[in-house]
Amino acid sequence: MSTGTEGRRILLGHISVAHGIRGEVLVKTHTGDAAAIASYGPLTDADGKAPLKLKVLRVTPKGVVVRVAGVSDRNGAEALKGRELWVERKALPEPEEDAFYHEDLIGLVAVDETGAEIGSVLAVQNFGASDLLEIRKTDSRATELVPFTKAFVPSVDLAAKRVVVALRYAELEEGEDGERRDEDEAGVQGEE
Repeated sequence: MSTGTEGRRILLGHISVAHGIRGEVLVKTHTGDAAAIASYGPLTDADGKAPLKLKVLRVTPKGVVVRVAGVSDRNGAEALKGRELWVERKALPEPEEDAFYHEDLIGLVAVDETGAEIGSVLAVQNFGASDLLEIRKTDSRATELVPFTKAFVPSVDLAAKRVVVALRYAELEEGEDGERRDEDEAGVQGEE
């Protein structure tokens, strides 16, 4: 099954600072397993140029300390500060069932449960609690944030390039106290 991932690139992390005097750098990763950053082969810039081969030395709370092939001193490491590390999407393993790479979701058409188009996925945001789909509404510049859970997004079809958004969950109603809450909360208000 082709998911339209050919030629697409995924940002895996960036070099934040030089680390020590022997050319090591500290990398902030976007990978589930921080130490896996070096397992995808040479990483490049966003255009697929200037490949860097990494060797993970250790994982720290601040990031991953790596050695970059061909860099042996602090000056060389300093020159890499801020460098983004990208990989071709096809180099990544296929995600587990009901798991998705953010890059695969961006651009998908968002439809309601009847199949009517409501917009498209502009980005996947996470402000600390969980992932949110940022959906740009059809014929509008306005966007909506929808929790990326089964209740709010019951279906993701990469082959059809669409996500189904359950509007009955996404819409909020105003309670007696003037506070906004989910419809589900409104039905159990006052129960202990």
